[in-house]
Amino acid sequence: MDKNTGRDGWGELHLSKIGTVPIRLHRDIPENATVKQVAVKKEKTGKWYATVAVEFGQEPPAKPNDPERVVGIDAGIIKQTHDTDGVAVKPPDLSDERNRLEREQRNLSRKEHGSNNWNKQRQTVARRYADLKRKRRDFLHKLSAYYAREYNLVAVEDLDAKGLMEEPGNSRSRASAAWAMFKRLLEYKCEREGTHFVAVEPAGTTKECASCGVSTDKPLWVREHSCPACGFEADRDANAAWNVLSRGLNQVGAGRSESTPPETALPADTVVSAKRVIERGSPCLKEPPTAASRQG
Repeated sequence: MDKNTGRDGWGELHLSKIGTVPIRLHRDIPENATVKQVAVKKEKTGKWYATVAVEFGQEPPAKPNDPERVVGIDAGIIKQTHDTDGVAVKPPDLSDERNRLEREQRNLSRKEHGSNNWNKQRQTVARRYADLKRKRRDFLHKLSAYYAREYNLVAVEDLDAKGLMEEPGNSRSRASAAWAMFKRLLEYKCEREGTHFVAVEPAGTTKECASCGVSTDKPLWVREHSCPACGFEADRDANAAWNVLSRGLNQVGAGRSESTPPETALPADTVVSAKRVIERGSPCLKEPPTAASRQG
């Protein structure tokens, strides 16, 4: 019996030509669902998993028609996301998990290939890697679910994650950001929640001024946007997020958002740690931001 949920968490899976297999359920299958497919897979850790694909005719929940519940999201490395509501979410700190993985990989390299000790250590490495992957995916699941639930329209950059990985320098941080996974999770969760999902062209979102549209070149180390044409100043990522939202609204034919940031105003963006997202499942803060949490 699970002390948190109150259910035993066990069930049985009947497979053709194999028989009945006891399984531990991750979640209950809805009563009105029709099982379409079952995939059984053995992970490198030695554990077996069964993925059940179901189909049920449930309509997405109706949302109030609020034109202001729209958001643009700029994805990055220093900050996982920075949106037009001024919330910036830090990426999760997985340094401990990564260090444990590297330590076990070094131990594996010292074992004789193909020996019993090598096989045992290989499974240990696989468990460490699975732990790292699971925590990163859990963080992205909760972050994407928050945006899908809270907004009527979500606009993100259509980043070429694979192409960015091939560029020289900082490829490890790009891989850790998992932009492609975040976009994929966000897209299907928006469809489930009845939220409009828009992927826009990412080129120029950082250079373009969100207030007047004039492009200004700026190196990566410059973290503030200051437009020489209209004087609009903002955090670099906040400016990009507003451009993403404007492109998303134009793409769906809604025009430019009426809540465009005021000119010459430095936004007091709230930086939220990944720990808050993982623990609460939402980057929202109930208390006002402190001076230490402000960017700009």
